[in-house]
Amino acid sequence: MDLNTVAEILDARQPTPWRPGDAWLGGGTYLFSEPQPHLRRLVDLSRTGWTPVERHPDGSLEIAATCTIAQLSRFAKELTTTAAPLFEQCCRAFLASFKIWNMATVGGNLCNALPAGPMISLTTALNAECLLLSQDGVRRRVHVADFITGAGRKDLADGELLRSITVPPRALTCRTAFRQASLYGLGRSGVLVIGTLDPLDGSLALTITASTVRPFRLWFPLTPTADRLHTAIASAVADDEWFDDIHGLPEWRAHMTFRYAEEIRRELGETAA
Repeated sequence: MDLNTVAEILDARQPTPWRPGDAWLGGGTYLFSEPQPHLRRLVDLSRTGWTPVERHPDGSLEIAATCTIAQLSRFAKELTTTAAPLFEQCCRAFLASFKIWNMATVGGNLCNALPAGPMISLTTALNAECLLLSQDGVRRRVHVADFITGAGRKDLADGELLRSITVPPRALTCRTAFRQASLYGLGRSGVLVIGTLDPLDGSLALTITASTVRPFRLWFPLTPTADRLHTAIASAVADDEWFDDIHGLPEWRAHMTFRYAEEIRRELGETAA
């Protein structure tokens, strides 16, 4: 789509004072998908040269905001950690053509903050942190679970940039379980639940996305009973936090979330036994 209100495209490598009507341009798959009449300038990140995915000496994994879904998928195929399959499962959870795969970015998926964003699901489940850069150079870190505050809402100040997302090394050693549901064969996720089992202390984390307006990550020191798990989800997710749109009614989303959570509890609980 032509953005006929945009008068200028700036290079992010050459800092320019932020103005109202500015927006960061990553892959552009969202920006160019619908009218953006409030925009006047785009700040292009595509030539920053950031390494798409990097494994650090401490074992952590840093994913650049500009890393495309295709690049992440290719990297994950060479990853030998226990949690590696989860990367491809979440990449495949996109409702996207190969063109989108090669242009859409991990950072863009997080910053759009859509409930069905599978990169939100992946990075929340792996307890990842966002690195945010302000216009005055101040850096701050926030967990992905806290970065997304609602449907289409995120903890991002005007002009602030999501630079990267870092997955801690311990999360990569976890055994994972993945469940996804959609009303359509190739439709957007209506429910996406991920479980991670820590091999060091036996703790279980359950991440709920797509069915809720924001991600929820519930942590248990040991695999909970079915009743405790059900109670924890019911207590954490308020009635008005079950998402409601054309891709699924709140009642259906809640029902499938509880069902998948119990399946994951049993699957990973048997592993821990």
